[in-house]
Amino acid sequence: MSKQQELTERLTRQFSPLFLQIENESHMHSSDRGGESHFKVVIVTDEFEGKPKVVRHRMIYQFLAQDLENGIHALALHTYTPKEWQSLGKIIPKSTNCLGAE
Repeated sequence: MSKQQELTERLTRQFSPLFLQIENESHMHSSDRGGESHFKVVIVTDEFEGKPKVVRHRMIYQFLAQDLENGIHALALHTYTPKEWQSLGKIIPKSTNCLGAE
């Protein structure tokens, strides 16, 4: 099972998202950390209701703390309530290449 699949399963079990998309963006970064080190996570869940973005991010980082210590170098987190997601037109934010990427 790929790290992307594992993250999808675990985040789904933990946060019961209405929408979840995880993209492996390791190829966009110049690092020697391997092919499963940088991920973009778009997650929409009722669990974020009433919580500021910093708290939402902490929730994800705390849940994935062991992964961050053992191979995942970066997470680009996009955390939304269902209402926020709807108001954004359900558009997934685009990512940019790392400055050091070739």
